[in-house]
Amino acid sequence: MVKNLRTLLGPGPKDAPGAGNPTLCGDGGEIHVVQDGPADAPALFLIHGFAASGRSWDLLVPMLARSHRVIRIDLLGHGRSAKPAGGVGYRIAEQARRVGEALDRLGVRHAIVVGHSTGGSVATALTERRPDLVTALALINSGPCLDAYIPQWPVDRLLSLPVIGQLLWGLRTDSMIRRAAATAVTHDIEIPQAIVDDVRGMTYRAFTGASRAARGYLRQRPLPDRLATLGKPLLVIFGGQDRRWRSSSAADYRIVPGATIEMLPGVGHSPLLEEPSRTAGLLLAFTAAHTPPPGS
Repeated sequence: MVKNLRTLLGPGPKDAPGAGNPTLCGDGGEIHVVQDGPADAPALFLIHGFAASGRSWDLLVPMLARSHRVIRIDLLGHGRSAKPAGGVGYRIAEQARRVGEALDRLGVRHAIVVGHSTGGSVATALTERRPDLVTALALINSGPCLDAYIPQWPVDRLLSLPVIGQLLWGLRTDSMIRRAAATAVTHDIEIPQAIVDDVRGMTYRAFTGASRAARGYLRQRPLPDRLATLGKPLLVIFGGQDRRWRSSSAADYRIVPGATIEMLPGVGHSPLLEEPSRTAGLLLAFTAAHTPPPGS
């Protein structure tokens, strides 16, 4: 079993691909990776959303790791990965490049990639950049375009103001973070401390840099338009009561040939927290249908 392997993909000596704890000479610093499940099982790569980390998948991993080599990464600026002081390096294409390099270092040749929210943009960019690596992809509550975004007033506006935003960021408390995170769910559930810790650990420069990068990628071209020509199997899961992205926008993905769209009634932006068993079941059915047979 590959269990809770912490891999630093940052400045340091190069190891052979697939080494136990490889390092890469990266331009952004250390990248945190955790693996679970049988080392020889099909690879399932999970990419978290904005202001989160690989820990956002904690409830799903035990179900997924029974039959898959589950790999989770903390994107640059998030979780336990580096947070460059200059607030640079967060462009979606750059995040995707690092993700591809991490999978290469781990010896992964093919993977089914799953992205939640903004992680869906990184998954899409990875597929654009490395179609040889991505077998299929699943997007969970990933808004297809900027028009689908539901502004979180007045928080979005205030945090975007350079001086006021940085001041407010420094004054955030656990209770404030929990109230903001509660807009991602509809069920009466307790927001895990790991989510609170991820937000508290994020620098203001990382927060604003990653936010600008996410908007910029969607502004350039909507996700469905990007995916329509890539020829990869696609699963779209969307909570019907999402308060971050209009759930009706899930229909935009129908332009992708063969796309499957699963709407979860009564669920908000984070099915990972509200319906982990059902979400894992949809992912497992999708991976079973699109995992190449051994030796192919």
